[in-house]
Amino acid sequence: MSDAHFWFTEYQNNNLSIGLRIKQIIHSEKTDFQTLDVVETVEYGRLLVLDGCVMTTDKDEFVYHEMLSHVPMHTHPNPKKVLVVGGGDGGVIREIIKHPSVEKAVLAEIDGRVIEASKTYFPHIASGLSDPRVDVQVTDGIKYVEDHPNEFDIILIDSTDPIGPAVGLFAKDFYQSVHRALKDDGIMVAQTESPFANAKLISSVYKDVSEVFPQTHLYLAFVPTYPTGMWSFTMGSKKYDPNAVTECRVSGTKYYTNAVHKGALALPPFVQELTR
Repeated sequence: MSDAHFWFTEYQNNNLSIGLRIKQIIHSEKTDFQTLDVVETVEYGRLLVLDGCVMTTDKDEFVYHEMLSHVPMHTHPNPKKVLVVGGGDGGVIREIIKHPSVEKAVLAEIDGRVIEASKTYFPHIASGLSDPRVDVQVTDGIKYVEDHPNEFDIILIDSTDPIGPAVGLFAKDFYQSVHRALKDDGIMVAQTESPFANAKLISSVYKDVSEVFPQTHLYLAFVPTYPTGMWSFTMGSKKYDPNAVTECRVSGTKYYTNAVHKGALALPPFVQELTR
């Protein structure tokens, strides 16, 4: 199908949607876990869509992947072993391995078809998956975390929206498992949706993480194709404060800098309210 008059619409809730004019549907399938589509758009290039929700796009993927990765990777002084739960497109892995301290990066993705589709249709995002330091595990990330106590310096939760197979990734008992899987100075970060569209979720996650970790920090980035554009990330840290970061240790980023790192942690008052 190829016709510039077709549109892809993501219904972000009962009252909000985003529409993008499409050139063609490149790929569509029903995996064991979800529907998976790859769509070519006029404005944002290719979209990876899971269960009708935009996961990533050619044009703005770097914002999300850099900010989920580099804020915690710079907060930890020497991250050697990192786990990504979800994130089958490989974008977070690509950013993690830019850090020379990394000796091993594990991807625990429940749906192997997301990994394979990303390799085929988003090779620039999935490029890091072939790095020899990367261990790709097609497995339930919750179970993987439970089975690997005291092993990781950083755990990043690159989940889909809190529906379907990702629901358990937003639960307090999962954050407790993550805490156990981290070393004594470990850090976790989870993507936690939009302050405008998902305020209650952010407050709930922040409260849960605060009850598990000595330090909890919320920070923001701006991803145009995600609901409302403003996106949040919640960090739980056993020791290190992200506000103490003073330098950028990687090159070639398109969004992340040391100044952006500090600015992302400076929350507007209405977002601060979600952490109280």
